[in-house]
Amino acid sequence: MIDLLTSPEAWAALLTLTALEIVLGIDNVIFLSVITSRIPEPQALRARQIGLALALVFRIMLLSVLVWLIGLTQPVFSIGELGFSWRDIILIAGGLFLIAKATHEIHAEVEAREEEGPQAGGRSSFFWVIVQIIVIDLVFSLDSIITAIGMAQDLEIMIAAVIIAVVIMYVSSGPVARFVANHPTTKMLALAFLVLIGVALVADGFEFHIPRGYIYFAIAFALAVEAFNVMASRNRRKRAG
Repeated sequence: MIDLLTSPEAWAALLTLTALEIVLGIDNVIFLSVITSRIPEPQALRARQIGLALALVFRIMLLSVLVWLIGLTQPVFSIGELGFSWRDIILIAGGLFLIAKATHEIHAEVEAREEEGPQAGGRSSFFWVIVQIIVIDLVFSLDSIITAIGMAQDLEIMIAAVIIAVVIMYVSSGPVARFVANHPTTKMLALAFLVLIGVALVADGFEFHIPRGYIYFAIAFALAVEAFNVMASRNRRKRAG
């Protein structure tokens, strides 16, 4: 452990891996912002705290069983010439879940109905939000953890990078969630991002990789346009007032 603290290579690996985890955590922040926007702020805060804390524990558990995790990339069955591993199955299932969830939320927003969502209150809705946060975080983290195994040799470095990334994710999820809740058009944009991310996950499961740079560029461009739209609306309200 002392050797790692004094090793430039270890620090370089930690910084690189932490940056990777933070970038890949953008998807989680978007999902957190959408999934907690329909419940009161005190419950939303608790949902983020409990969900991310449990997700962090699960990530560390995944890192602790490296041999089993690496085995997830080995094909378990094939369709024609296309082989599917447990990793592929998890990515496809997670992607389909994201697409279905985002589509359901878009439908609720367009129809403007009070559905059986979290705003109807109740412990079951609060528990369901936490379950969704944990499940989708594990799906998102699977690829990044496998990448971490390939980038770093020491388990301590991987765990440190994951902890730092989850802390940053937690700190940023609150402001992003409040912004999404206060700007309905931004929530619709975030839901569209979830559909896009879900499609990318399903494509990865079928061994058709969509470069994440394209997705993140699309998200950044759309967010920039939305930021100008929000500023323009604010200026119009000031002039009207």
